[in-house]
Amino acid sequence: MTSATAQSRSVRVRDHEVPTALFIDGRWVETDAVFPVRDPATGAVLGEVADGTPQHALQALDAAVAAQAEWRAVAPRRRADLFARADSILRSRAESIAAVMTAESGKPLAEARAEFSLSMDFFQWYTEQIAHLHGTFAEGSRGGYRVVSTHQPVGPALLITPWNFPLLMIARKAGAALAAGCTVVVKTAQETPLTCALFVQALVDAGFPDGVVNLVHTTRSAPLSAAVMADDRLRKVSFTGSTEVGARLLSQAAPGIVNAAMELGGDGPLIVLDDADLELAAEQAVICKFRNAGQACVAANRIIVHESVADAFTERFVALTRALKVGNGFDETTDIGPIISARQRDAVSGLVKEFGQIDAELLTGGHEIPGDGYFFEPTVFAVKDRDNPICHRELFAPIAALYRVASAREAIEYANSTRYGLAAYVFTSDISRALTVAEQLDFGMVGINRGIMADPAAPFGGVKASGLGREGGHHGIYEFLEPKYLAITVDDRKALS
Repeated sequence: MTSATAQSRSVRVRDHEVPTALFIDGRWVETDAVFPVRDPATGAVLGEVADGTPQHALQALDAAVAAQAEWRAVAPRRRADLFARADSILRSRAESIAAVMTAESGKPLAEARAEFSLSMDFFQWYTEQIAHLHGTFAEGSRGGYRVVSTHQPVGPALLITPWNFPLLMIARKAGAALAAGCTVVVKTAQETPLTCALFVQALVDAGFPDGVVNLVHTTRSAPLSAAVMADDRLRKVSFTGSTEVGARLLSQAAPGIVNAAMELGGDGPLIVLDDADLELAAEQAVICKFRNAGQACVAANRIIVHESVADAFTERFVALTRALKVGNGFDETTDIGPIISARQRDAVSGLVKEFGQIDAELLTGGHEIPGDGYFFEPTVFAVKDRDNPICHRELFAPIAALYRVASAREAIEYANSTRYGLAAYVFTSDISRALTVAEQLDFGMVGINRGIMADPAAPFGGVKASGLGREGGHHGIYEFLEPKYLAITVDDRKALS
């Protein structure tokens, strides 16, 4: 049973009101079934959110389909004005959104604020692109006609967002899709639905038309997504998450030839060559590894260090790791927040046990932190048995694995010996080495002497089992546009007679 209202029930989180219903066709939709959203720093329930069904998702798709033609026809400047209004509203609610993000994801408030800032950079980037989607004009190769190329929106899109960056992912996906003229159905991660709800509320308050943006929460992701994917009216799916789920979505996309963009798992190598600035490398490696408690697809999964500098790098890296403070994200002195859930924390403990069963030395950490919440010590292993399967598994945890190599060539070979290809990192003082190594790494993105590289002007995405397509840069909005070719007969002689 469901009920639709202009306003919905809400939950108060850190003195901020957050809607808890589904949002379908311009209305907040209540459901009988709800599920709890927990604060991973305390284990306490923040509130209960509507638990959507496949039928709700199909209703959301109905709304998106019905609104598609009108939204596509909205003039670029009018659409950009809506974006600008939403941007202003979102920025005015920055602290509220950051606080809710910290409450439900556990990340330190400083990281939540940084995520908000980056999300707004992406949203603004797409706002600025709306009126600058250009085609081409040329004479036909044999004359007598003109070749005009343009673009049109792909159509209704399903956007599936993860829990680790709850605002960035919806801003990056929905920003591109809506800017391109596509209507959307957003399916949130059940761990972090509240941040997405605040984003959608801002678009509603900005005046986005009914049916253009739809939001569904659920504890039954697989059947809900399958129902939408099986509907031939869906023309696009954009997913961020595990490679295994991405592969399943691709198989579901195949019968309907649904346009698919996948940002999937990573096994990121961070290479420290013998001429690297070790202080910089250690500082950036700590950021790259332990940001968001290691729960990031672009995290440094394997830290590969030249043997001539390995001891010095390891000493500095371990010292910096031990100095990190683990705690509640609302404590301004906290560097690392909790793991997202008790289940995920148990998985981290399982990884530590697996490393303990191979030729790997525990240098620091390795234990759960007792008390309320789901905390784990930042952990570092020096690993010799690098051919073990665990050494090529995405850790998604506050666990750093250090490996030694004898040359840059060996570092490249080991870095590339993975099915993944999302992000890699290289530290060296020689720009020629940096470019040469970067060009030989089979990864979609390479950071040179830096551990953070997401930027709205850059194409974010990977190769191999790490995904298809790009988010950000000029590529991002074109992921939601299809090229269209018009062949126009032109009678030059008649025109001049």
